[in-house]
Parts: sequence; structure tokens; C-alpha cells
Amino acid sequence: MELCSIASGSSGNCICVGTQASHLLVDAGISGKRIETGLNSVGLKTSEMKAILITHEHIDHIAGLGVLARRYGLPIYGTKGTLDAIRMVKSVGRIDEDLLHPIVPGQEFQIGDMMVHPISISHDAADPVAYIMKTESKKIGVITDLGTYDDNLVEKLQNMDILLLEANHDVRMLQTGSYPYPLKQRILGDRGHLSNVLSGRLLGRLLHDRFRAVILGHLSKENNFAELAYETVRLEVSMGENPYKGDDFPIYVAKRQEVSQMFCA
Repeated sequence: MELCSIASGSSGNCICVGTQASHLLVDAGISGKRIETGLNSVGLKTSEMKAILITHEHIDHIAGLGVLARRYGLPIYGTKGTLDAIRMVKSVGRIDEDLLHPIVPGQEFQIGDMMVHPISISHDAADPVAYIMKTESKKIGVITDLGTYDDNLVEKLQNMDILLLEANHDVRMLQTGSYPYPLKQRILGDRGHLSNVLSGRLLGRLLHDRFRAVILGHLSKENNFAELAYETVRLEVSMGENPYKGDDFPIYVAKRQEVSQMFCA
């Protein structure tokens, strides 16, 4: 299996996950043109995507959805709450109802040669989910936009080969920054976003000897930067109650405006 970040950050998100036989997109939060260009840069085409999985209806996850749906007729999967909310977003435009496929958190479904497992997460959206894609021997997760996590989520995220994990903000930068107080409280709350520190602590509970790579994603443009996210997560892993250190496995940071390398498991 393989994963490539086309874009990841507070201004837009689009992740490609696949196998040699099939690929899909997780979210389409940038322009259709950028998605097309990004996929082309790693030898793929938008028209070849088997589906688009939508985590939730915020615009940084669906900005290019309408264009891709109308241009390529790609099936779109999301919870009923998410799909209903997308219908209300005028900027997305009309999407053929036949392309919309409601899913239920906790119920697996198949796309190509991959099984997809949607997981409920804590975020201020209608009915948000994260996604695990797996084959018989490999497992990849795209886990962003969660304000908190619990033992149930930790259990579901065990035995990952590759994980794209949110490291949205540095708490001190957010607290002392220019955001209005209500927005700061929203981001810091249990239905907001995962901080660098919490991202590192969660990661420390997921590591195992066969872990191939973690990609830190959904970084805030205003309240974080790549080096800080990397060092904070690395330090939290090293200080945590686990047998690993931050240097024991590769940590990468997905960029807002650049396509990542193709991570393979």
C-alpha cells in the first residue's frame, strides 16, 4: 500500500491512498486543478481514482469536491450527516445524487482491493470520521481533525504501517496569537484540533516494531510550523511511557502547498 499527501493544512487537504491496483482520495479540499497536477506529479490521474472519501463538510476538505464530481463522476463516500451538510454548501455546487454514498461509522466497505474502515472522531462537524484503509497484510490511516482521543480510538489505530496524523497547533502560539478568543477555545476544545503535544502522546501509544512512517498533517498556518511540530512530536514520543524514542522511526511533515513523496508499506 502507499500514501501521498497532495495537500495538508488548515487551508486545504487532499490525501491519496492506494495499492498497485487501485487508488482513492481522502478529501478534496483544494482546487480540482491542484489535485490533478499533484496526482500527475506522482504518476497518477484523477480519472483513475476509485472514489473520494470525505471526512467532514468543512471547506478545507471539500473545496474541490464539486468540480471533481462533475468532471470525472467519481463516487463520493461520507456519513449521512456529512453528505447532508455538503448539500447545503453553495460553493460546492450541484452533485449528482447517484454519486453520493452514505456510510456508517464502524461499518467497513470495500473500494477496489482495499477495505475501508470509517471511525467516528470528535470534531465540530455534522458527523465526522477518520479513515483506515487496509489490505490483507497492510494498514494505512488518515487521522486528522480530532480535538481529543480515547482508548477506543487508540485500539482501532493499532498495527498501522503508515499513519498521517494531525499535529495542528502549538498551544502557546495559539494562546498568544491573534485569533479571537472564541476561536482559540474552539480549536483547543475536545471538538477542535489535536495539538503537537497530544499528537506525540497519541503516536507513542501506536508505535510498534514494523511501523514504517508517520506523516504529521493538517498544520495550522498561523499557529504552527513544520520544525516545531516535528520536534515536539519527537520529544513527546521519547519522553512517553513506551519503549521507543523519537529517532527510532521516520517522522515527516506534510506541507500545505507541496506534494509529498509516495510513502510505501
